[in-house]
This record gives sequence, structure tokens and C-alpha cells, in this order.
Amino acid sequence: MATEPVDLLVIGAGITGAAVARDAAMRRIRTAILDKGDFGSGASSRSSRMLHGGLQYLEHGHLRWVFKASGERRILLRIAPHLVWPCRFVFPLHEGGRIGWHRLVAGLWIYDALAAFSKAEHHRILGKRAMRRAEPRLKSRGLKGGASYYDAQCDDARLTLATVRSAHKHGALAANYVQVERLEIADGQVRGARVTDLVTGMSHTIHAHVVVNATGPWAKGIRDQVGGGPSLQSMKSVYIAVARQRMGNQGALTITSPVDGRIIFILPWGNLSYVGPVHSISQTPPDEAYASSADVVYLLRSANALFPDARLTPEDVVATWTGLHPALAPTRPQDPGSAPREHLVFESPTGLISMIGGEFATHRTQAAEVVDVVAERLHELDGRSLAHTAVTHLEPLPGGEARDLDVLIEEAERDGASRQTAEHLVQAYGSETPAVVRLAQADPRLADPIAPNHPAIRAELVHAMRREMALTLGDLLIRRTHLFYETPDHAESEIQSIAEIAAAEMAWDAQRYNAELAAYANEVEVNLAFRSELESLDP
Repeated sequence: MATEPVDLLVIGAGITGAAVARDAAMRRIRTAILDKGDFGSGASSRSSRMLHGGLQYLEHGHLRWVFKASGERRILLRIAPHLVWPCRFVFPLHEGGRIGWHRLVAGLWIYDALAAFSKAEHHRILGKRAMRRAEPRLKSRGLKGGASYYDAQCDDARLTLATVRSAHKHGALAANYVQVERLEIADGQVRGARVTDLVTGMSHTIHAHVVVNATGPWAKGIRDQVGGGPSLQSMKSVYIAVARQRMGNQGALTITSPVDGRIIFILPWGNLSYVGPVHSISQTPPDEAYASSADVVYLLRSANALFPDARLTPEDVVATWTGLHPALAPTRPQDPGSAPREHLVFESPTGLISMIGGEFATHRTQAAEVVDVVAERLHELDGRSLAHTAVTHLEPLPGGEARDLDVLIEEAERDGASRQTAEHLVQAYGSETPAVVRLAQADPRLADPIAPNHPAIRAELVHAMRREMALTLGDLLIRRTHLFYETPDHAESEIQSIAEIAAAEMAWDAQRYNAELAAYANEVEVNLAFRSELESLDP
């Protein structure tokens, strides 16, 4: 990046920045993208893990956004079938609930129409018996019935990573753990950035004709270097994960919280169920956001009210995650979830282009708008003509080339993987699964599980370091394999052996090895900080 100028420098490699880099690279714009952390290490790996069409936003009148999001969901189901999958939800109705029959049915008809669903995907009205069959452990007292409808779940972290890799495939330069120290100004215009490589400690200057600020909640810090811009607030969204057998849900649910009537989700994720979000306005610096005890207690109360036999307590919380993103003011100040889903592309007088707000589900179209502005700027600079659009809606993301995932699962089983591991690998890597399996075949030690009772194998760690730019233990266990969330102890019982694999692959010295262990332990501590809060409140 520092060797010769680029046309476009994208600061921030969350889903928005990744999508901007992919779109620009596919239009043959010489692009570089960097992030001060890992790819997607901010809100893009701490989302609802849904690519929803936005049923809950209908009541706030965001019809245009719902229509757009539904179309984007269809595209992502097609170009990344291993990372995005359909999911059937049920929406139970209880006596005294905020949403009644007529409102729910009307909303679902509008939702189906905006989503252009086939008849097979249309909502279904469920009586009390049908709802009880769908969710046997659901609170029966006051249950009136409900409805089922379709949406989609996704692996948010790996979808972001796949988008960065697609940009790289088309010629973009990509680097994680590179921090912007200051923007470079020439003739009153932003023309690059002075950066520090946090791995080596070396500083570099990257020259660029155009710079895009896609740093999410960190955007204000970058933008303030050149002044001005709209007033924004930070929105915090918190989720908790518990053992699925403790929760007792069979599938995915949309519920109105009996605590205050807000819509939250209860979703299956392997052996876990996760619950959320609870939204709030945050004054906390982005690097310090975490799930508070109040957030956790609210979600536990909401879940227990609908699944009373669960009797969940804070000790049942396996993991939490907290996403922080900039947002426009909510239409109802008492309900932060009513904030507009629209985004804003803002160009400062110095030429810095900032992408503000928006949603994970519509990242592709949001990115296209940004690149349109970049293309106009490049045309003004040197008269070049660029493609008006990129075929981001047609080209599969890495791993998404194969349409029949069942065939890949059978092939992985024939090559020695267990059924559970084969299914896990295909959902993570899609058509790239054979590359992981070959590593395990070449070294049988890499065929061993990373942690007990989890399908991930050690070959995935090596694959992540060689092919997916994983540089830290957090990269490996939080965003590449998700063992941080999916094991009861955050894989800490195996962390020494995992660190040894990483140290051998990346030639860590003793200082780096110990620093990685300490950094990972801190990730675990922050994730469960709410427990310390609760202990301090206990008389």
C-alpha cells in the first residue's frame, strides 16, 4: 500500500468498508482497505446474525427499507449459500401483549408482499395447539396462537471476511491491524493517511486520490480530523447466549418482551440459543462497549417470561456480544430501536467521504452508493471513465460457488470427517471445504477437535492463518471458528495447545506468545464483565 499511490483508500474493514472495497475493485478502481483491528472485529461480528427483511421495522413505517432489505436477502442467499440460510420464525401472541392479531396479520401480509415471497414462504397463522407443537416449552398461560414466517440467519463475521477476500480477489490490497494516525492533506484535500502497522510497529504513508471513512462508531474520530458533519449518536445492541437445552426453544422466535413490549429474538445457534437485542443509546467509547448487568438481566427476564421452565440466571449466560454503531435519532426517543434504518453518505469540504449508519442486510447497495461518489471524484480528477455498476449481486463470495452443499458434506465424510464435522466445515467454508480437509489428511494431528464436544478441527486454525489472515488468538477463536462463543469455557481449557499451533505457524517468540494469551484472557473477562457488576450490587 505504501509503495505506490492507490485510487481509493477505505478506512474500516467491517461489512460496509469490505463491501465498498469489493464494489470498487470490481469496477477496476485500485483499492486498499485497512482496519485497526481484525476484519469485521467491530459491530460486523457482533450483530443479530440475521439478514432479516425487517418485519419489526414495519411498525416504525420503514417500508422502503424493508423492501430493499428483502431483495438483498435473496441475493445473499444466492451468492453465499454456506454463510446465509433460510430460517423459519414463529411469532407467539399472548393475552395482554402489545401486538394483537389484526396488527400481526396485517404486518405479515405487507411483509410477504414487500419481500416478494413465493407461496411456500408465505406466513402461516397458527392456533394455540399449532404454536404449542412448534414450541412445547413456550408459556401456555394466556397463549392465543400466533404465526410463522421466513427470514434468514447468517455467519456475520465470516460473511464480512468473505467480502474482504472477494475484494482482494479482484485486486484490492487488504490489511488488518493497521491504525490510522492522521489523514494526509494536500492542497486542502484528503490524499491518504499516515498509518502504523500494529504488528511490526512500523509507520507508513499511504497515498490515495480518494479516502472513504467506513469506521462505524469510530467515524467521528476520523471525520473530526478534517472537521464537520452531521450530529450522530452511538447505538448499543446487546445479545446473550445460553445453552439451548436450558432455554428449551425448538427454533427461532420473534417475541414482544413482557418487560416493556420491545421486539426481541430468540434464535438457535448450534447447541446454543441467543437472545437479543436490547438497544440503548451509548456514551461509551467504542473500544469500551460491553454488555452491562442491566442489559443481561433485561434479556434474561424477557426470555424467562416466555419460557418459564428455563429459569435462566446470569450464571447460565455462556457469552455476550455487543455491537456499537452510529445512528440517526430514533423516531420515538423512548425506543432506541425505532432509529431510522437509512444511511448517510457525507462528503466533507476536504473530500473525505464518510459512510454513516445503515444496516448489515443492505451493505451491498449502500456500498454501491459510496463507490458511485468515488467514481465521480476520480472522473473529476483525471477524466477516467469507470463502470457504472459492479456485478456484486451475481458473483458468488468465496466458498459460495457450490450450490449443492449436501454433496460437499458427503465428500468431506468420504475424506474422513465425521458427519457433524463435515456439516460444520461446509457451513463455514462452502466450496473451500476440501482445502481444510486436505490439511487434516496431510497431518492427522490437525484432524483432532480443537475443543471437546465441538465439531471444529485443528486444520481450521492453520487454514485461517494461511488463507484468511488470522493473526491473533482472538481472530482464530472469536471470528474464524467461533469457539469463543460456542464452548462453555471460551476454549480456555485448550488455549495453551491452540497458542502452540499459532506460535509454530507464525513464528511467535515467547513475548508474543505470552501477550496473545493475556489478550485472549482479557477478551473473556470483558465478555463476562456483567457478572462482576452483579456481584458488586449483591448486598
